[in-house]
Amino acid sequence: MNLNAGLAVAALALFACAMPAHAAPVSALDDDGRTVSLAGPAMRIVSLAPHTTELLFAAGAGDKVVANVRYGDYPAAARALPVVGDSHGLDLERIAALKPDLIVVWMHGSSAGQIDRLKALKLPIFHSEPRSLPQIGDSIRRLGVLAGTQPAADAAADAYARDLAALEQRYRQRPPLRVFYQIWHKPLMTVNDKHLISDVVRLCGGVNVFGSHPTYVPTVSAEAVIAAQPQVLATSTLDGQVDDSVGHWRAFKHFEPIAKQAVVTIPSDHISRHTPRILLGAKRMCEGFEQVRAGQPVKLPAP
Repeated sequence: MNLNAGLAVAALALFACAMPAHAAPVSALDDDGRTVSLAGPAMRIVSLAPHTTELLFAAGAGDKVVANVRYGDYPAAARALPVVGDSHGLDLERIAALKPDLIVVWMHGSSAGQIDRLKALKLPIFHSEPRSLPQIGDSIRRLGVLAGTQPAADAAADAYARDLAALEQRYRQRPPLRVFYQIWHKPLMTVNDKHLISDVVRLCGGVNVFGSHPTYVPTVSAEAVIAAQPQVLATSTLDGQVDDSVGHWRAFKHFEPIAKQAVVTIPSDHISRHTPRILLGAKRMCEGFEQVRAGQPVKLPAP
């Protein structure tokens, strides 16, 4: 082979290596254990939950997201995306017109009817619902596979795993606390141990007093909560504001979390979304639990 021919072959090889492998099929399991297969990495992704938008951006696929939902406000770039609905309804015609090659949904954030209508579009659907803290990192990796952004996704998942491991190391030996986590007050609602929030409680050395309840998000009575004898009441706040969602407990002056000012509040976006930012909520919860263990009041905000 002469020099020119050798250079030509080398150049061709370099060109082939530099070409994106977008034509290669990709597949990954979703959080329902279903295999989602695509002819190539997704280029037009519709995200139908705030947390799925955040996960896609974390996976390095933000520039491939072509539609978002109401309240899908993080990161800031997500706010510029077209909105195609919310948990109450989806604009299926607009979704179809966007010609997505992947739709990412939150099963508990959409009605069964909406999901069925989405399936009728015959488009690939990834069901996202991490139910443990490690699964958040796994979800980022799998979305990275489907979007063809594995290096960025793996880096984000690795960073998340390191932060999670640090929290686990710090709090794994702490004395247990009995915890009631209130996700809503009218009606009074909580979570069982299959819920991601309960995994945060566990991380901080807490024991969910309704962890064994058969219902994923049960409605409970104030009397049942008091009978469960929690030492801590934990709940979320919207935009740092506390309204009457915890104020109604003031009437129960002998309820231990009220009597001992053991009420831990966490910004909603840092505990209710299945994303890496949940570790911010976990840090706040763990710090609150430490105050309770030390006998320090965690002040209930004034009415």
